Amino acid sequence: MQKQSTGKRTAFVTGASYGIGAATALALARNGFDVAVAATRVENLSNVVAQLEATGARVVPVALDLRANSSIDQTMAAVTGAFGNLDVLVNNAGVTLRKAATEVTPEEWDAVMQPNLTGTFFMCRQMGRHLIGAGRPGCIINMASTHGVIGFAERVAYGVSKAAVMHMTKMLAIEWAQHGIRVNSIAPGTVDTPSRAAFLADPKTREMMLNRVPLHRLATADEVAAAVCYLASPEAAYITGHTLIMDGGLTAN
Repeated sequence: MQKQSTGKRTAFVTGASYGIGAATALALARNGFDVAVAATRVENLSNVVAQLEATGARVVPVALDLRANSSIDQTMAAVTGAFGNLDVLVNNAGVTLRKAATEVTPEEWDAVMQPNLTGTFFMCRQMGRHLIGAGRPGCIINMASTHGVIGFAERVAYGVSKAAVMHMTKMLAIEWAQHGIRVNSIAPGTVDTPSRAAFLADPKTREMMLNRVPLHRLATADEVAAAVCYLASPEAAYITGHTLIMDGGLTAN
C-alpha cells in the first residue's frame, strides 16, 4: 500500500553509500528532506542510513542496478510508494574507466555507458513519469564531470558518457519545463573522496592534479553536496537546463 507523505520534501540519491552520494544525502536530510538512498547492495548503506536517521529524517534504503531497467522500474516504484510523492532525484551513481582508447573493449564501453548514461536516462524517465502523472513540479540533478567538458587522456568512455549526460539534461529541461520539472547537472573536477584515495596517494600525482587547478586544491564531497542542495532549493527555482561546473577554475584555463 502506498504510504502518505509526511509533508516534508523528499529526495532520492543514488550511489549513496559513500563519497559525494553519502554527503549529498546527509546534506539534504539536514535541510529538512526525507531521503531514499540507493547502492548496488543495500547492506552497503548501513553506515549512511544510521547517520541519516540521527538527523531525524525518514530514510528508505534500496538496492539499485542501473544496468537493468527492471531494477530501475522496481526501485523507483518502491521509493515513490514509500514516500507517496518524490520531489527531488539526484542521479549520482556511476562508474569510471581509465584506459587507453586503443585498448577499450566493446564490453568495457558498454559497462560505462549503461550505468552512466542509459541508466541515468531511465531513472530520469521514471521520475518524469511520476511527477507528470501526479501533476507536481519537481527537480532532477544529474552528476556530470569536467571530463565531459574538456579532453583528458585515457578517459574517453567516461568523458563521452558525462558529456552526453550534460546534453541530456538540456533536452529534458526543455521538454519538461511545461510541467514545472527542473533538470540540471553538476560537473565537479577531482573530488577528494575514498574512491580517489588510491589515485591521489602518490605525492607526485596529487601535486600534478593540484597544479592544474587555479585554486590549488581539490573539491570536497560536502562542497558538491551543498551545490546539490542549492539546485534543489526554492532559491534555484529559475534555473533549469544548466550544468554547474565546480572545478576550482580548471576549465577556465
